[in-house]
Amino acid sequence: MNLTEKERKALEIQEFRYSIIAEMANPYLPRGDIRQMIKEKAQREYIIPYSTRRRLSEACIKKWYLKFKKYGKPGLLPKPRSDQGKTKVFSEKEQEILIKALEKDPLLSATAAVRMLQRKGILHQGISSSSLSRFILSSGLDKRRRRFAAADEKALKFQFFSPLECVQSDCMHAFPVPDHKGKKRKAILLVLIDDATRRILYASFAFTENALVFEKGIIHVLKCHGRIGALYTDNGSTFVSNQTRRILDILGIPLFHSRPGRPQGKGKNERFFRTLRDQFLRTLDQDSIKSLADLNTRLNTWLETEYHRNPHSALGNKTPLETWLARVDRIISLDPTINLDDVFLHEAKRKVTKDNAFTLNGTYFEVPVPLPGQTIRLLYDPHLPKPVPRVFFEGKYQGDAGIVDSYANSKVKRNKITNSAVQDTGKIKSDSKFNFNIKAGLSAAKTK
Repeated sequence: MNLTEKERKALEIQEFRYSIIAEMANPYLPRGDIRQMIKEKAQREYIIPYSTRRRLSEACIKKWYLKFKKYGKPGLLPKPRSDQGKTKVFSEKEQEILIKALEKDPLLSATAAVRMLQRKGILHQGISSSSLSRFILSSGLDKRRRRFAAADEKALKFQFFSPLECVQSDCMHAFPVPDHKGKKRKAILLVLIDDATRRILYASFAFTENALVFEKGIIHVLKCHGRIGALYTDNGSTFVSNQTRRILDILGIPLFHSRPGRPQGKGKNERFFRTLRDQFLRTLDQDSIKSLADLNTRLNTWLETEYHRNPHSALGNKTPLETWLARVDRIISLDPTINLDDVFLHEAKRKVTKDNAFTLNGTYFEVPVPLPGQTIRLLYDPHLPKPVPRVFFEGKYQGDAGIVDSYANSKVKRNKITNSAVQDTGKIKSDSKFNFNIKAGLSAAKTK
């Protein structure tokens, strides 16, 4: 069963559980009514997804209700079994030995590996082919995956030499920090590290872990250092945005992801995070951190005064800064004609309403030229709270959209000519009276 099927199964179970306890989630219901509902529901029969049972116990329904009350709908997702991927035939130590034998030789079949270990006296129990197959598949050790993993490891063992040839990125959760309202929220660190020199190209704590934070790090590296050869990340939601992929495609920067459940290739990030925890985070007085800006200032000070100036064993006991400076002549400059601020704009498509307007992120905008019924392309800065989208139609720039003032728009006088002038084709009649009225309406509705 692949990941998509597992997710679908989990969502079906979640929806079934929610259908059972949804009506009990009403905050106005007395406790007595909830207890009575649980008893009544336990006496009914159900078609339970992926189960042969037809009834639910009162304890089961109550458990689902309490989980929903505490965690919301995500609390109704089924948890994976604690013994998933394990076999009772072999001990944990024997399972580890079998896994290591299969990882060591990607061409070795699981059956042959078991027989080999039995001959050596390491495994003493037999195992059925079905149990062995389930164990191998759940552990991600089937022959095909092991061959791909071996190829990945071989490629990842190659040491990049030039700075920016490969940039790795990952996130690390830290401790709660006060936000601008004084409420403590967990700080999350995004790091972009140069594979060849171990220099930290970008490191910043934020309260969110999303694609916008990742894009901010990428544009910083491009502006401050030079062209990135390739990006290597895991499969987290921060790194798989379609907008990010589109931007990197424009710049010609390939984005590679590590295989799920395979930590190979992330060693440099993990090693840096361990150093960060030991040498930076543990030395901090967390109560003295006043804000994210304060934490980031301390982080940058530590990076420049300590981390980048300490010898690294993987660099021949040279410091990341020394290695970077020794190879800086190999950095490829970014094309000066590229406007990065424009490249990193997000894209969206909208259909223009009959009022010659559209919505974006909950804001109502007016199209700068009459295009009712047409589909337009928008480019906007997602970092702004109220971005001003650039409007494109059939590949041509039409101008910037304006925010509609709903109050002013409601005061515009409309007549029969105005209402009938816009045809289904989206074209406007060349009636002088209509043109005067529509222009007056647009100008009145446009925010000053």
